[in-house]
Amino acid sequence: MNIDNRPEVVLGVGAGIAAYKVCELLRRLTESGHSVHVVPTADALRFVGEPTWAALSGRPVATGVWESVHEVPHVRIGRRADLVLVAPATADLLARAAHGLADDLLTNTLLTARCPVVFAPAMHTEMWEHPATRANVATLRSRGAVVVEPAAGRLTGADTGPGRLPEPDALFAAARRVLARGGLPADLAGRHVLITAGGTREPIDPVRFIGNRSSGRQGYALAATALARGARVSLVSANVALPPPAGAEVVGVGTARELRDAVLARSGDADAVVMAAAVADFRPTETATGKIKKTGEGPAPVELVENPDVLLRLSAERGRPGQVVVGFAAETDDVLANGRAKLRRKGCDLLVVNQVGEGRAFGTEDNQAVVLAADGSATEVGSGPKEDLADRVWDLVVPRLAPADTVP
Repeated sequence: MNIDNRPEVVLGVGAGIAAYKVCELLRRLTESGHSVHVVPTADALRFVGEPTWAALSGRPVATGVWESVHEVPHVRIGRRADLVLVAPATADLLARAAHGLADDLLTNTLLTARCPVVFAPAMHTEMWEHPATRANVATLRSRGAVVVEPAAGRLTGADTGPGRLPEPDALFAAARRVLARGGLPADLAGRHVLITAGGTREPIDPVRFIGNRSSGRQGYALAATALARGARVSLVSANVALPPPAGAEVVGVGTARELRDAVLARSGDADAVVMAAAVADFRPTETATGKIKKTGEGPAPVELVENPDVLLRLSAERGRPGQVVVGFAAETDDVLANGRAKLRRKGCDLLVVNQVGEGRAFGTEDNQAVVLAADGSATEVGSGPKEDLADRVWDLVVPRLAPADTVP
């Protein structure tokens, strides 16, 4: 912590073209009250120069261990930090960090830091997918570092694919979530979690659908908090208008059947599956090919059929031994009685039960719930930010996970 009680963030900058985007990240950090010490690599200064980093941070910038030697910067900077955030983390920088090299000020800082460390990789797709890089990422995650997945999109030149640095706003949100944990261990490191969010829509005709009021905020909060705890996150997102959490694999879907297919395709290696999406129970038996017009004789009846029960199938057909399955139940009355009945019917390990309607839950920043467990326990979570409920859910999931060394 800084002497004026501001969180101390070390912003490591690797030698990648995406360094220009980190200037905006730095601005967001400083303007929100963080004290930021920028530690670029020497080659990073070829992309963004030292005067820019110094002006934006309000602090001098150095790259080597021989500058201001009397202050022992290679030890002091890491020891004082509340968070080390490396962006962009190039393939070379990830390799040096994984192998414990200490050939410049940034890698020395990484070795001396005893605070959470977050890497935001950015590189060409072939480099990101290379077995050496994947092994280095796995090594860093096994040591408790948070390595966010890069975004997919336009890279340098005409290339597209995974390897793009997440947007500054998303990285800023990720950094704040890690800081909010107050140095707690990354207890989901090395785990893959699959989360659904939003609400499915079942088309009646090309412009109308059967849907619900879910905004996806709770599912996205679950994704953001899981990332801050070190997980690899797959987020199946149904009709959500929210920025994706930095580092999550986001798969967009529309209908219940599309959501089912996306979940089943990814659940095989998931340590935990959290079904936070509001999945429509019914769909029209037929979808009109053109917009249904008024006739003056009243609307024709819409015949409905039940949608597949994704939560029930996941609970019955676990993707792997020891997989934890979490469901959500939005109720308007007899909340706990209906929740307990649903828990027995669905067969999941945990069921998050909350009351909805009249401004509750849907589309709001806050939520409250009772988490029912298959062992008969119940955990009440009072009203608060949806991230708080998300963290409480993960607190209950973690001890139920199979030991990492027993998972095939």
